[in-house]
Amino acid sequence: MRHRAYAAALLASTVLAACHQSPPPREFDGQQAFGYLQQEVAFGYRIPGTPGHAREAAWLDSLLRLRADSLVVQSWKHVTARKDTLQLTNFIARFNLRAPERVLFLAHWDTRPVSDNASYKGPRTPVPGANDGASGVAVLLGMADALKKTPPAVGVDLLFVDGEDYGDFNTEKDDVLIGSRYYAQHLVPGPTPLYAVLFDMVGDKDLRILPENQSLLGAPEVVNLVWTVAREIGHGGTFVDVPGSGPTLIDDHAELQKVGIRAIDVVDFDYGPGNSYWHTPADTIDKVSAASLQIVGDVGMALIRKR
Repeated sequence: MRHRAYAAALLASTVLAACHQSPPPREFDGQQAFGYLQQEVAFGYRIPGTPGHAREAAWLDSLLRLRADSLVVQSWKHVTARKDTLQLTNFIARFNLRAPERVLFLAHWDTRPVSDNASYKGPRTPVPGANDGASGVAVLLGMADALKKTPPAVGVDLLFVDGEDYGDFNTEKDDVLIGSRYYAQHLVPGPTPLYAVLFDMVGDKDLRILPENQSLLGAPEVVNLVWTVAREIGHGGTFVDVPGSGPTLIDDHAELQKVGIRAIDVVDFDYGPGNSYWHTPADTIDKVSAASLQIVGDVGMALIRKR
């Protein structure tokens, strides 16, 4: 309880400080992040057990080892309800290991094996995942570049989780959010993060991010912090502060909340007309933009620099 009270006080002080500080200089490179997104899509489907998944795992490993102060690789096998055996890998890129306070940012790097959007009537082919998968990873990689160039005063962990999108979210609950659940059950030693921010589906060209309801329920002070910082650096038109108007989602942040991490979901769950691109073959690179990655990356870096 003491830790939670202390963390809440720190978050409150950060929000107040954000209201009286000038916008920080831009250090996140949205074009570079978009290049990372393009490379991810070029790997093909990143479904566990496929060549594209193996290629991206090797690529992430090589990139993060060059950028982070330390890289933790969590590898394990998961047997699904359908008796598929999946080889899964989480990557945790760590910066400023000796810092007494840490913050956590995460995204999933796998893609969905089947198109199952209720409004989609085409063949149940895999999802390319330009937005749902690649965009959040691209933001984290762009943040890693910035942190390598200018190390943070606070401890930062960038978590790339696997197996988020494999199973059916309605009937196979043990076969989704696999990587975040594994991370939550195998936390790295050290201080618990003051908060965690999940980036999911943040590349939409028409980006508009509303507060997600499970985030408001589980960590309202973190939602307040993120939307305050976004507004103060000029992105209030994208991070729209209308509580109760956003979605309620089963996503990776929920697994972190279960173990006491104050986690929220930064997500634009209105992807295409009537969310028609989500979990379909239409989740392609022409639907996402460097400008959207820039906005989200700016907010992520501003959060870090406020500490």
